[in-house]
Parts: sequence; C-alpha cells; structure tokens
Amino acid sequence: MIQNNTTPIIAYQGHQGAYSHLSCQRVFPDFETHACMTFSAAMAMVERGEAHIAMIPVENSTAGRVEEIYRQLPHTSLYVIGEHYEPVNHCLLGLKNSSIAQITTVGSHPQALAQCDEHLAQLKILPVATLDTAGAALEVSQRGDLSHGAIASSLAAKLYDLKILQENFQDVQGNTTRFLILSREHKIPTQITGQKYITSFLFTVRNIPSALYKAMGGLATNNVNLIKLESYTPDGRMVATQFHIDAEAHPNDANMILAMDELAYFAKDIRMLGTYAASDYRYHST
Repeated sequence: MIQNNTTPIIAYQGHQGAYSHLSCQRVFPDFETHACMTFSAAMAMVERGEAHIAMIPVENSTAGRVEEIYRQLPHTSLYVIGEHYEPVNHCLLGLKNSSIAQITTVGSHPQALAQCDEHLAQLKILPVATLDTAGAALEVSQRGDLSHGAIASSLAAKLYDLKILQENFQDVQGNTTRFLILSREHKIPTQITGQKYITSFLFTVRNIPSALYKAMGGLATNNVNLIKLESYTPDGRMVATQFHIDAEAHPNDANMILAMDELAYFAKDIRMLGTYAASDYRYHST
C-alpha cells in the first residue's frame, strides 16, 4: 500500500520511453513513474493501492481505438478522473552507426506500425509487432543489428542511446493519442463556469423492442451531446449488448439529469465511470 509521505506514483504500460511514459512526465512531472508489462497490470496497481493513478491510451486519431482498453473498462473498479491528448512524433530509430538505407525490419507496437504503414511500404521495410514502442527500441540496442530498427519516441532514443534516423515518421501529421487518467477515487468535480465536462458511463439495454433507440432518444431530446458510443458483448456472450458512452455534460446539469432518468427506463446495469474536465485540445486542435 502507498504510504502517505511517499512521492505519488503513476503507473503506465510499456518500457521506459514509451509514449505513455512521456505523457506521464508531461502531465504529472512530480510523480514517480512505474512501468508495467500490460495495461491490466498498470490498472491493477491502482486497484491494489500500489499506485495513485494510471495513464492509459484509449484511441489514436490515425489508427483508431485501443480495443483492448474498451474491453477492460467494464471489468475494472477504477474511475476516469481526466483525459490527456498527446501529439505523437514517431521516430525511426536505429543504432548509432546505422542509416535508413540499411534498415530492412522495424519493430514497434501494432498501433504505431499502423500509423507508419505507408512510409514503411515506401521504404520496403518489414514491420514486426512488439508489445510496445519503447520495448522495440530496447531490443534494437540489445541486438546490435544494423538492419533492424524501431519506431518509438525521442525519449526512447535518448534512454537507449539510439540514433533518430527520421523524425515525424507517421503517415499523417497531427497524429494524436488520447489517454485516460484512472483512479480508485470517484469524485465528481465542482462545476466551473466556462469549463466543459465529459461524463463517461456504461449500460446494458433491456431486452425489449427499440430499447437502444429509446435510450438514445432521451439523450437526444434533452440536448445531451454524445461524443463517443462503443458497444460490447459482455464476457463473450451474444445475448446482451453493453454500451460505453462519453457525453459532453456534467451530471448536475438539468438536461443530463432528465436524460439519465429517461435512460433508466430502457437500460439496466448503468455504471458511472467518471466525470472529468474536457481537455482544451478538443476545442483547439483544428
């Protein structure tokens, strides 16, 4: 368990130098970072009280959602307390004495490989999937193979003493990853005038005709802006569908109260995941 007099700890998935590590440093520079092998391990650290919060990626503007996280969210006891948007600068890394012309294979996380797919094809470089970007950089430093590179962050290049062969290697400029900040504490933030909020929640529709349409209708008629809708089949069963919603609203808003009351008629197992301030990036990224 965390001691009261210790430096706060933030958990993330990946090796040191991963984009999650970079995001942790930028948002919480005074926190001690703790690397975990898997997303579930990082979340479990917080659940056990061994870390205060976790920084977890959920979607990327180029490669789409991190499907694994949306499958895990219904099973965690944690709450969302914030979001962070991290602009991605994928770097093609190699050994200090290597060149782009020598690179024939490159390792990285599948998301990063997808975000650099066109550039890799143009250079006829074979992609090799790894658990995370920084782990791929570490492998390059350990193998000592001039023909093998990695797609990772500039932080990974610094940590593992690698050469940046090309910066901004991603196919689409403006590539950005959205992270959720997870905590054991569920505290609804006090509303501040001018601040926009996101409320995230899960629900399962009742087994009645047009249940989803009617559930969504309550949100629409009460002018609640939905900014994300994800669906699942819980526990692999094909008999019920669970939905994840991000709504641009605070639970104390009058229209949100009415919408949630109406939702309760057509849905069951409603679970609030958290309310948090909407990132300024949402409204200044264009």
